[in-house]
Amino acid sequence: MSKDQAIDPKLVREIASMLADTDLTEIEVEKGDLRIRVARQVQAAAVVQYAAPPPAAMAPPPAAVPAAAPGAGKAESAAAHPGAVTSPMVGTVYRRPSPDAKAFVEVGSVVKAGEKILLVEAMKTFNEIVAPRAGTVTAIMVEDGQPVEYGEPLLVIE
Repeated sequence: MSKDQAIDPKLVREIASMLADTDLTEIEVEKGDLRIRVARQVQAAAVVQYAAPPPAAMAPPPAAVPAAAPGAGKAESAAAHPGAVTSPMVGTVYRRPSPDAKAFVEVGSVVKAGEKILLVEAMKTFNEIVAPRAGTVTAIMVEDGQPVEYGEPLLVIE
Protein backbone atom coordinates (compact mmCIF):
# COMPACT_ATOMS: atom_id res chain seq x y z
CA MET A 1 0.00 0.00 0.00
CA SER A 2 1.43 3.40 -0.88
CA LYS A 3 1.70 6.13 1.74
CA ASP A 4 -0.75 8.26 -0.27
CA GLN A 5 -3.61 5.78 0.27
CA ALA A 6 -5.67 6.18 3.42
CA ILE A 7 -7.25 3.26 5.24
CA ASP A 8 -10.98 3.67 5.64
CA PRO A 9 -11.70 3.79 9.41
CA LYS A 10 -15.20 2.38 8.79
CA LEU A 11 -13.67 -0.71 7.20
CA VAL A 12 -11.34 -1.24 10.16
CA ARG A 13 -14.27 -0.75 12.56
CA GLU A 14 -16.34 -3.34 10.63
CA ILE A 15 -13.48 -5.85 10.71
CA ALA A 16 -13.00 -5.25 14.46
CA SER A 17 -16.73 -5.80 14.94
CA MET A 18 -16.41 -9.13 13.12
CA LEU A 19 -13.70 -10.13 15.62
CA ALA A 20 -16.02 -9.42 18.55
CA ASP A 21 -19.03 -11.13 16.94
CA THR A 22 -17.15 -14.32 16.09
CA ASP A 23 -14.84 -14.56 19.14
CA LEU A 24 -11.85 -14.73 16.79
CA THR A 25 -8.56 -13.19 17.88
CA GLU A 26 -7.33 -12.15 14.43
CA ILE A 27 -8.69 -11.31 10.96
CA GLU A 28 -6.67 -10.37 7.87
CA VAL A 29 -8.22 -8.90 4.70
CA GLU A 30 -6.32 -8.36 1.46
CA LYS A 31 -7.53 -6.67 -1.72
CA GLY A 32 -5.00 -5.57 -4.32
CA ASP A 33 -2.25 -3.59 -2.58
CA LEU A 34 -4.40 -3.02 0.52
CA ARG A 35 -3.85 -5.41 3.42
CA ILE A 36 -5.53 -4.92 6.80
CA ARG A 37 -4.92 -7.13 9.80
CA VAL A 38 -6.92 -6.66 12.99
CA ALA A 39 -5.95 -8.64 16.08
CA ARG A 40 -6.91 -8.57 19.72
CA GLN A 41 -5.14 -9.89 22.77
CA VAL A 42 -7.05 -11.83 25.36
CA GLN A 43 -4.78 -11.33 28.36
CA ALA A 44 -6.06 -10.09 31.69
CA ALA A 45 -2.50 -10.04 33.07
CA ALA A 46 -1.46 -7.28 30.63
CA VAL A 47 -3.59 -4.78 32.56
CA VAL A 48 -1.48 -5.21 35.70
CA GLN A 49 1.86 -5.42 33.95
CA TYR A 50 3.11 -2.15 35.50
CA ALA A 51 1.62 -2.03 38.97
CA ALA A 52 3.01 1.32 40.18
CA PRO A 53 1.77 4.27 38.11
CA PRO A 54 2.44 7.74 39.57
CA PRO A 55 -0.15 8.81 42.21
CA ALA A 56 -1.51 11.63 40.02
CA ALA A 57 -2.47 9.09 37.34
CA MET A 58 -4.20 6.67 39.71
CA ALA A 59 -7.39 8.68 40.36
CA PRO A 60 -8.93 9.02 36.83
CA PRO A 61 -8.27 5.54 35.32
CA PRO A 62 -10.18 3.32 37.79
CA ALA A 63 -13.47 5.06 36.96
CA ALA A 64 -13.24 4.19 33.26
CA VAL A 65 -11.40 0.85 33.42
CA PRO A 66 -14.18 -1.37 34.89
CA ALA A 67 -16.59 -2.84 32.35
CA ALA A 68 -19.54 -2.17 34.66
CA ALA A 69 -22.26 0.23 33.55
CA PRO A 70 -21.19 3.17 35.80
CA GLY A 71 -17.62 3.19 34.36
CA ALA A 72 -18.92 2.74 30.83
CA GLY A 73 -21.15 5.81 31.19
CA LYS A 74 -18.14 7.93 32.17
CA ALA A 75 -16.12 6.59 29.23
CA GLU A 76 -18.99 7.37 26.87
CA SER A 77 -19.26 10.93 28.22
CA ALA A 78 -15.48 11.33 27.85
CA ALA A 79 -15.67 10.06 24.24
CA ALA A 80 -18.37 12.65 23.55
CA HIS A 81 -16.15 15.41 24.94
CA PRO A 82 -14.83 17.60 22.09
CA GLY A 83 -11.27 17.29 23.45
CA ALA A 84 -11.28 13.48 23.69
CA VAL A 85 -8.38 11.68 22.01
CA THR A 86 -9.53 8.23 20.91
CA SER A 87 -7.59 5.13 19.96
CA PRO A 88 -6.99 4.89 16.20
CA MET A 89 -6.65 1.10 16.43
CA VAL A 90 -7.14 -2.03 18.50
CA GLY A 91 -4.10 -2.79 20.64
CA THR A 92 -2.41 -2.27 23.99
CA VAL A 93 -1.87 1.27 25.22
CA TYR A 94 1.30 2.35 27.00
CA ARG A 95 1.60 5.64 28.87
CA ARG A 96 5.40 5.45 29.05
CA PRO A 97 8.16 4.43 26.62
CA SER A 98 9.44 1.71 29.01
CA PRO A 99 8.32 0.27 32.36
CA ASP A 100 10.85 2.30 34.35
CA ALA A 101 10.45 5.57 32.40
CA LYS A 102 8.33 8.59 33.25
CA ALA A 103 4.87 8.79 31.62
CA PHE A 104 4.59 10.86 28.44
CA VAL A 105 1.82 12.98 30.01
CA GLU A 106 -0.04 13.29 33.31
CA VAL A 107 -3.25 15.10 34.21
CA GLY A 108 -2.34 18.80 34.10
CA SER A 109 0.41 18.38 31.47
CA VAL A 110 0.45 21.08 28.80
CA VAL A 111 0.95 19.56 25.34
CA LYS A 112 1.62 20.95 21.87
CA ALA A 113 -0.05 19.71 18.70
CA GLY A 114 1.97 16.79 17.34
CA GLU A 115 3.63 15.95 20.69
CA LYS A 116 3.83 12.22 21.56
CA ILE A 117 1.32 11.45 24.33
CA LEU A 118 0.89 7.63 24.26
CA LEU A 119 1.92 4.45 22.45
CA VAL A 120 -0.47 1.81 21.12
CA GLU A 121 1.12 -1.55 20.40
CA ALA A 122 -0.55 -3.59 17.70
CA MET A 123 0.97 -6.67 16.06
CA LYS A 124 4.29 -6.11 17.84
CA THR A 125 4.55 -2.58 16.41
CA PHE A 126 4.53 0.47 18.66
CA ASN A 127 2.46 3.27 17.12
CA GLU A 128 2.94 6.79 18.44
CA ILE A 129 -0.23 8.64 19.43
CA VAL A 130 0.33 12.37 19.14
CA ALA A 131 -1.70 15.28 20.46
CA PRO A 132 -4.13 16.42 17.75
CA ARG A 133 -4.18 19.94 19.26
CA ALA A 134 -2.41 22.03 21.87
CA GLY A 135 -3.90 22.23 25.34
CA THR A 136 -3.91 20.78 28.84
CA VAL A 137 -4.50 17.10 29.65
CA THR A 138 -7.57 17.13 31.93
CA ALA A 139 -8.32 13.39 32.13
CA ILE A 140 -6.58 10.10 31.40
CA MET A 141 -8.93 7.13 30.97
CA VAL A 142 -6.38 4.34 30.43
CA GLU A 143 -3.73 2.55 32.45
CA ASP A 144 -0.34 1.41 31.25
CA GLY A 145 -0.65 -1.97 29.49
CA GLN A 146 -4.43 -1.79 29.10
CA PRO A 147 -6.04 -3.34 25.98
CA VAL A 148 -7.99 -0.74 23.97
CA GLU A 149 -10.52 -0.89 21.15
CA TYR A 150 -10.76 1.29 18.05
CA GLY A 151 -12.41 4.61 18.98
CA GLU A 152 -12.05 4.09 22.74
CA PRO A 153 -11.33 7.37 24.58
CA LEU A 154 -7.75 7.50 25.88
CA LEU A 155 -7.49 10.99 27.35
CA VAL A 156 -8.95 14.49 27.13
CA ILE A 157 -7.05 17.59 26.01
CA GLU A 158 -8.77 20.92 26.67
